[in-house]
Amino acid sequence: VVKYFKLLKRSYAHLKPVNSVQFSPDGTKILASAAHEKIRIFGTRLQSLRGHSDIVNSAQYSSDGKMIVSCSNDQTIRVWNANSRKEIKKLEGHTGHVTSARFSPDGTIIVSSSKDGTIRLWDVKSGEEIKRFQHPAWVNDIQFSSNGQFFLSSSLDKTVDVWDVRLGAKISEVCRHRNPVTRAQYSPDGKAIITCSTDHIIRVWDAMSQTTTKQFEGHSANINGVKFFPDGQTMVSCSDDTTVRLWNMQLGTEIQVLKGHSSKVTGVDISPDGSTIVSCSGRKTIRLWGFL
Repeated sequence: VVKYFKLLKRSYAHLKPVNSVQFSPDGTKILASAAHEKIRIFGTRLQSLRGHSDIVNSAQYSSDGKMIVSCSNDQTIRVWNANSRKEIKKLEGHTGHVTSARFSPDGTIIVSSSKDGTIRLWDVKSGEEIKRFQHPAWVNDIQFSSNGQFFLSSSLDKTVDVWDVRLGAKISEVCRHRNPVTRAQYSPDGKAIITCSTDHIIRVWDAMSQTTTKQFEGHSANINGVKFFPDGQTMVSCSDDTTVRLWNMQLGTEIQVLKGHSSKVTGVDISPDGSTIVSCSGRKTIRLWGFL
């Protein structure tokens, strides 16, 4: 059954352009990073995490909701207690802006990428660097597979690479877009990979054969994010063209265009139950979308 979404009255204003948004695992809070040093948590009350000294590029909950990892232009990655909002660890080693930092599904490892051209694995408990990978260009984003065995890197050099955590090595190059790749994500069942780029195109790849199975076109500007719904049947994307779009995976068609932002949409996420979409903008707004 195709579900259509509408703009909800509830929205949040931020002091600066927002870089990323994510629902908490229980769906009750929204974690936001922005073009300043504070991380915000929007819920029944507004909370802040303070510690970074420069723009925060992304922030993410661990799968159990107990920790938050953030990364910044201050070249650090920080791990926080999500309840007390206290900093637990500061991971240092990158020599450039840290563009992405993600927990493994079991919360024991963090993978990070930076404009210094490296991807690094960190042990959450000790805060020590486990492994370092060199990349020919800086990486925009990192995403783990749902089983935690692999991660994807989306890069400025137009590629998406697959890395094996246990082997500590790159095992394949999934694709090449015509322009830099902004995001890549495994489907919930791990059988497909979606990628989006500044070439305005979303591509779906078979994870085993690494061949394109579908291509989605409709955005008229850089695509900044793409995510699977929990059921793996629908995708949502966001773009500099100010829209959020929903796509049917099986049919390869656009379902709906969501209009409500007045500037580029920089990030998007879906609530764990698939009933709500959150999107953020360069115009300092966070908007929520729910079923019609």
